[in-house]
Amino acid sequence: MTQSAAQTHRPSAGGSSIPEEMLRSMLLALSRRRSLGRLATAVPLSRPMVARFVAGQELSAALAAIGTLRDRGFATTLDVLGESVASATAARMAGDRYIETLDALADRGLERNVSLKLTQMGLDVDEGLCLETVGRIAARAQELGAFVRIDMEQHTKTDATLRVLRQVRGINPDTGVVIQAALRRSESDVEALIAEGCSVRLCKGAYKEPASLAFVDRAEVDENYGRLMERLLVAGTRPALATHDARLIGRAVDIAKRNGIARDAYEFQMLYGVRRDLQERLLGAGYRVRVYVPYGAEWYPYFMRRLAERPANVAFLLRSLARDPSLRRR
Repeated sequence: MTQSAAQTHRPSAGGSSIPEEMLRSMLLALSRRRSLGRLATAVPLSRPMVARFVAGQELSAALAAIGTLRDRGFATTLDVLGESVASATAARMAGDRYIETLDALADRGLERNVSLKLTQMGLDVDEGLCLETVGRIAARAQELGAFVRIDMEQHTKTDATLRVLRQVRGINPDTGVVIQAALRRSESDVEALIAEGCSVRLCKGAYKEPASLAFVDRAEVDENYGRLMERLLVAGTRPALATHDARLIGRAVDIAKRNGIARDAYEFQMLYGVRRDLQERLLGAGYRVRVYVPYGAEWYPYFMRRLAERPANVAFLLRSLARDPSLRRR
């Protein structure tokens, strides 16, 4: 990467005097407030604000967004938003939506790659129900030649997530998982997954976890990310590096060059609407970039976590409100 691509900065959230970590904690707490989520999705004001980060509420909108990204040269993964269902009926309905999504991707000739959360598949209701639901998706994915990635959630779900992953890989070996660099246990999890030949998407982690189980200091998280990233690049199976941190991306490029790792042996993954400038630079430099494209009516928790991850996202939204005359008239 060029020096300009490796530069990064952390602007304040629209000039706010709120400390960054306090702002992050507030936003993560708000992401769990279901009542606020219901209000946010009902208020027209909120809809233009989330359009940068969510491809739409309907599948048709998401398919159009993926088609546009494909035409520009990006790889994609599609996420049907939703989490923490409370009934078997809701879990099975979520599974049906994913199968519908896979079928639609295949019908349109789009890349058949999806990401899902186990709490959306009934993990909090019953692990057996969750396995049944994800198993149906994995079986259909295998029929269509599709790839399924299981997202990681709070630390309380990690063991169950890995149990379900390993059973689902018995149905469809082309199933991957996400590992969070913030968790102290992730080094051993990565080593086990490397040995199993499982594709890992490495992210920093979007949840506030106890210090006994997770690195709290951002520099420590970054350092652990770097260590795990190197292990995955050198020994992993199709590693996916999910970060918008240009410094870590530059480090990954250096590791790959030193070890003679081909550019098509790994990929960078970034969120829809986040650091689009960096996405374009990496793509233009010949690297594989996959965009994580979420869609659906249940966008509120996802949206709030995106704000929490990067204060610049808050600043962007505040500037959008100030500039957009249609929003000011509401």
